[in-house]
Amino acid sequence: MTVQGVRWTADQVLALAPDTASRRAGSRLGAAGPWSGAGSSGEGALWGLCKGSGSKPYRTVVDLADVSGPAYKCSCPSRKFPCKHALGLLLLWAGEEGAVPRAEVPEWAGQWIEGRRGRTERKKATASPSGPSSGPADPEAARRRAERRAGRVTAGASELEQRLADLLRGGLAAAEQSGYGLWEETAARMVDAQAQGLAARVRELGAVPGTGPGWPSRLLEECALLHLLDQGWLRRERLPEGLAATVRSRIGLPASADGPPVRDRWLVLAQYDTADARLTTRRIWLYGTQARRTSLLLSYGAAGRAPEPALPVGLALDAELSAYPGAGQARAALGEQFAPPAPTAERPPGTTTTLATARYGDALRDDPWLDSVPVTLDRVIPVPDGDSWQLADEDAALPLTPVARSRPGLWRLVALSGGAPVKVFGECGHRGFTPLAAWPEGPGEVVPLC
Repeated sequence: MTVQGVRWTADQVLALAPDTASRRAGSRLGAAGPWSGAGSSGEGALWGLCKGSGSKPYRTVVDLADVSGPAYKCSCPSRKFPCKHALGLLLLWAGEEGAVPRAEVPEWAGQWIEGRRGRTERKKATASPSGPSSGPADPEAARRRAERRAGRVTAGASELEQRLADLLRGGLAAAEQSGYGLWEETAARMVDAQAQGLAARVRELGAVPGTGPGWPSRLLEECALLHLLDQGWLRRERLPEGLAATVRSRIGLPASADGPPVRDRWLVLAQYDTADARLTTRRIWLYGTQARRTSLLLSYGAAGRAPEPALPVGLALDAELSAYPGAGQARAALGEQFAPPAPTAERPPGTTTTLATARYGDALRDDPWLDSVPVTLDRVIPVPDGDSWQLADEDAALPLTPVARSRPGLWRLVALSGGAPVKVFGECGHRGFTPLAAWPEGPGEVVPLC
């Protein structure tokens, strides 16, 4: 791989930023002014010295050859990954040709790159079938642990059923008067029962009362879905295996990707993070050009720490993916990667707004708790709809979700369209459509919207 052969766009670089502040700070460092000694190698390494507030410049190095996405090292005290200096160096390289010229790798950068690549190779060898083993697992002990956890989950689901019955018996108006404390206490009980999925849904229930006109109806709908999930767990032996696996996943029980590895050229359609006080969740949507299917990579990091991998929109990945169990599940695990991610001009095929809603309806048969499905819309135009927006084509129109309307990506989509049709990838569900990436009708690069 040569650095010059896979030059990224500024949008692809900024998609790596862990937050808005880092994106702004990195953009200010994307010019030659603060940099000295910047260079690149033919093996995917970038380095440079960035002037900071101290007497010594910060040493920044980026390894673009890692198959899991770029890796970073900087002598600055920032705990963000990538830091603003790494973003600035990447922007400098992605900008004017020759701004980061070919050069011999300095010793300080070479030591880190060689050490990191050596650790990666050793880890890969250890994980391979021929590598050393940590010893055989005890299947009987694992079975007993699974039975104990299933018992706790069953007790939690039974308790939750009683609490839902008490709520409906007392009337939904009482939910607004009791406040959020009741829901948080119930959620804590589900955590104790090791049913994290139930706990998350209980917390969502607590956020519904008093949220504007029609909240009792929305609360009743969410209670019905939670009751359905409870009953699915309590009667899981009667369910088809695919649906039973979906119930286990929605409850929050861990599972391993057991599908056969599928090697393909996977297009990175979207990457975005969501965070709460405890956890940062990264979602990466990939499209297999041969398998013609869309898969989801989920990864997690402690609050304030960006998860791995990082795969900016517009790259293509030659890799294997293995599906997780469950009917209609899009989640997959990233397996062996055969080359570093590289930019591509390929696009996924699109569909109409009518077929997109039908696709979501079909998916609900396999997973009634599904919030949305991945969809690429062809030739849609963003148009205002009162205080909201929608994506319209010749068939119909899809309203945008409240989340989409609050993101700056909406205005990037409107500017890209300019009243003309565009191709848009996003998530389509009962709340509407959330655009995540878009392409102009003619030639042009992908524009991230999240």
